[in-house]
Amino acid sequence: MPGTNLTRDEAQQRARLLTVDAYEIELDLSGAQEGGTPGDGENGGGTYRSVTTVRFDVAEAGADSFIDLVAPAVHEVRLNGEALDPGEVFKDSRIALPGLRAGRNELTVVADCAYTNTGEGLHRFVDPVDQQAYLYTQFEVPDARRVYASFEQPDLKATFQFTVKAPEGWTVISNSPTPEPSDNVWRFAPTPRISTYITALIAGPYHSVHSSYEKDGRTVPLGIYCRPSLAEHLDAEEIFAVTRQGFEWFQEKFDYAYPFEKYDQLFVPEFNAGAMENAGAVTIRDQYVFRSKVTDAAYEVRAETILHELAHMWFGDLVTMEWWNDLWLNESFATYTSIACQAYAPGSRWPHSWTTFANSMKTWAYRQDQLPSTHPIMAEINDLDDVLVNFDGITYAKGASVLKQLVAYVGMDEFFQGVQAYFKAHAYGNTRLSDLLGALEETSGRDLKTWSKKWLETAGINILRPEVEVDADGVITSFAVRQEAPALPSGAKGEPVLRPHRIAIGAYELRDGRLVRTERIELDVDGELTAVPQLVGERRPAVLLLNDDDLSYAKVRLDEESLKTVTEHLGDFTESLPRALSWASAWDMTRDGELATRDYLALVLSGIGKESDIGVVQSLHRQVKLALDLYAAPDWRETGLATWTAAALEQLRAAEPGSDHQLAWARAFAASARTDDQLELLQGLLDGTEEISGLAVDTELRWSLLHRLAATGRADEKAIAAELDRDKTSAGERYAATCRAARPAAEAKAEAWASVVESDRLPNSLQESVIGGFVQTDQRELLASYTAKYFDAVKDIWNSRSHEMAQQIAVGLYPALQVSQETLDATDAWLASAEPSAALRRLMTESRAGIERALKAQAADAAA
Repeated sequence: MPGTNLTRDEAQQRARLLTVDAYEIELDLSGAQEGGTPGDGENGGGTYRSVTTVRFDVAEAGADSFIDLVAPAVHEVRLNGEALDPGEVFKDSRIALPGLRAGRNELTVVADCAYTNTGEGLHRFVDPVDQQAYLYTQFEVPDARRVYASFEQPDLKATFQFTVKAPEGWTVISNSPTPEPSDNVWRFAPTPRISTYITALIAGPYHSVHSSYEKDGRTVPLGIYCRPSLAEHLDAEEIFAVTRQGFEWFQEKFDYAYPFEKYDQLFVPEFNAGAMENAGAVTIRDQYVFRSKVTDAAYEVRAETILHELAHMWFGDLVTMEWWNDLWLNESFATYTSIACQAYAPGSRWPHSWTTFANSMKTWAYRQDQLPSTHPIMAEINDLDDVLVNFDGITYAKGASVLKQLVAYVGMDEFFQGVQAYFKAHAYGNTRLSDLLGALEETSGRDLKTWSKKWLETAGINILRPEVEVDADGVITSFAVRQEAPALPSGAKGEPVLRPHRIAIGAYELRDGRLVRTERIELDVDGELTAVPQLVGERRPAVLLLNDDDLSYAKVRLDEESLKTVTEHLGDFTESLPRALSWASAWDMTRDGELATRDYLALVLSGIGKESDIGVVQSLHRQVKLALDLYAAPDWRETGLATWTAAALEQLRAAEPGSDHQLAWARAFAASARTDDQLELLQGLLDGTEEISGLAVDTELRWSLLHRLAATGRADEKAIAAELDRDKTSAGERYAATCRAARPAAEAKAEAWASVVESDRLPNSLQESVIGGFVQTDQRELLASYTAKYFDAVKDIWNSRSHEMAQQIAVGLYPALQVSQETLDATDAWLASAEPSAALRRLMTESRAGIERALKAQAADAAA
């Protein structure tokens, strides 16, 4: 939205001037069930009364400043007892504060704020099952100002005291413990000093389950909340078990007691992200309350999300970044420690979590780091618009990868000793990266300035290659690691650099058909060529694997002999992590056009049947389908898809009945079924005339089957309506919207397009569902005419919709399936003429890079 930006310079100037003491916030949500006061909110939605009183100190008499507020109407502004004219002082989402006193000031703002359906600010949702309204807030990055007047920047911490009037029978949850209401008014105790973006309010007739975590005589109340319509599916004890494991491990490693009074986890509807680390009141997308059978990989991902948010209670909430350029550290620390907890906590169900990290998070990082928008981990964040598009694979996944490298570089004990000192020194305050690195230098004795400069202040990926020479008897006479720094993508800022890497080299031998590690060497690699004398004089093993154990962040290539063995025996590694690293390397080569898509398909089909890690299997399913859809030569694509789908059906029928592998293969088969016989099998599974032993065709799988039948023209509106009648839930509504948009008819596409592009009435989750149905890989010709329409509409959408809604459309409707020079030309023409904002330009150049990569990969496949 125009007029809602805030620059770093403005924030720094305001932080020098102000010290914020306390907020008192009164919200009247008593009309929330009916939608609030009608008509004034966004998209014609309703409003509620918001009264904010904030006390703050000012360093300079007579200075001017401002407070942030996004609201349809402001009724009263009173500064130090003097009424200011809202018409004069409220504009561009700011309230001007002229002539401030030196010392203490008090401001009261009375406003009408809007309920939203975009997942930003105070989101309102009506459950179709019980027709009850459910509310929750989402404030990161700058949306507390949609609910109350606030100094919206992370370094102006304060205490927050909420008073909320709610409908009869509702529960209200916030950062402080939930009080007993009086006449439906809930008065919460003040919070500790925290930032605006982690304050929270969740209200509605939510179902709840309660427990506690007890340690050293202290009891921390634990709560889990969801809508009553999901209560039968809520596996609360499993969630509490993961939560307690996190409390135990984090408190030991951080040597700092949990910093808030209670810990609630609230599974909320239509949530844009995975979860949000509101202090003591974490909101989580309610798709993590599983309505049907899912694989263990889904439980592992959910557990990582739970632990990620819990880690934020210390790193992010207790100690908070000064400004958003250290967002990466906030997110990377939570990601690294959550996965480390899964890997190392006693009794963990997922000790293989680093395999999952290598297989999913790091592939995300490598993909992001090869886009024109790649940036240093420590990005330059000049304003809020910059940070809103920076929740990316660099910030989360590359940052966490580099933290893992840092732990290997300084030592795990030394790393956590430094973290302990950091928490004690900066509790309830704000920090910069240098504060953490200084603490780590103290505990490790390592000088981290060069390390930081090369790893955190530069962009791009290094490539590590082995250089091995052997004599006639197969004995190694020379071994070295060559490091390369490829040119950054066209348009990216900066220069490629070589970096210091702490890596392991694994030697593997074939024994009884299995690849077993026989030796491991850990060393520092720096500069262009690093000799490894430890291997000289040894017999050359079957495989030499650089970056074994995945300690560093780099592309890894295999020598010719190792590549031959891995190609023939990739599924035969006894451990999951080297398999995942090898799979990731093959995928990386496919994306880079070094391995033809048809050869990647053959490699996967030769080894996936032996892959025991279900998360790896499901990633391979996604990657093969993406490669065939985008990277295969167009005249061979259908052959490849037919081969893949037949193999998926064969694996489905061969899988152990009732197993995770069976379910995963059922979904993979359903996603690409294409022949009459295959589609008739989907229809038979759906209507019960066909069975596969052990396969439960439950609610979620039924929708997957119907989606494919709709996309291939075999399921009409009547069939979709009948399935929705079976599943009259919000999830059912989302799936039905996807199926309707997926139908291969011009009318269906026009209807879907109009509902997203020409209207702004859809809530966030339904808009996402319609976009997901609209874009079908088998419907390129049907969708071709929408390329020009997209470029005609996208700038106006960006300027008129909220950030989340606009980004969904800008990315989701980009003509990514139209892999051609014409699409590149159309994108370039738009970029040259449209004068987009920096954020929209970034998203567009990223999408363009996908077309460019696909063209290169298709050419490589055609030449194979």
